[in-house]
Amino acid sequence: MIKSATFKHGWWYHYRVHELKMRALSSKFPELKKFLESVFTCCPHSYFEIGPRSSKLRNKIPVDTLQILGHEVSALTKAGLTENEGRFASAHSKVQMYMLENDRNTIAMEVPLWVTPDEMDSSILKISEPLTGHIDVLRIEDGKIWIWDYKPNASLEKFASTQVFMYAYMLSKRTGIPLDNFMCGYFDSANAYIFEPKLTKSSLNTFI
Repeated sequence: MIKSATFKHGWWYHYRVHELKMRALSSKFPELKKFLESVFTCCPHSYFEIGPRSSKLRNKIPVDTLQILGHEVSALTKAGLTENEGRFASAHSKVQMYMLENDRNTIAMEVPLWVTPDEMDSSILKISEPLTGHIDVLRIEDGKIWIWDYKPNASLEKFASTQVFMYAYMLSKRTGIPLDNFMCGYFDSANAYIFEPKLTKSSLNTFI
């Protein structure tokens, strides 16, 4: 039920989708389903060798994050770190695979994303080469597309909201699905921080 591919995007990334769960996207988000399927054969791998990474951005995005203790994704993290001990070397893989295999809402992991300079709103970020990234965990919750990034020490993160916002922006560009349909978050085994990926025109100028 899990389809996988390994991509060398500077480092080795293991893209995986849960095919059974993904079928449910056909009615609500067919564009997302089409994109996730297309990545296996139509990913522009060269972009990931030349352009900047979302994870390396050091701009603070003006959004208000809501901290949630004991969120479902934190409970899944605890279970993954325990249950997958010895199965995977990295904490990321332990958590991601546990969620993909056991969580009803998780449909994909390490999803490659990109946006080209002509697609990027220059008032948000000016780029001369494609911006790229990989979504740690992609979930469908309450009729929204949730983009989650696992951060082992989430409370110490300064730029995680910027990274995850750009993932939402890029996935919106790749699928044509408006940002209103997305939610963003980053998490560890204790905390989750969530926000809506919306920017007003007045706030765009501060994100440069």
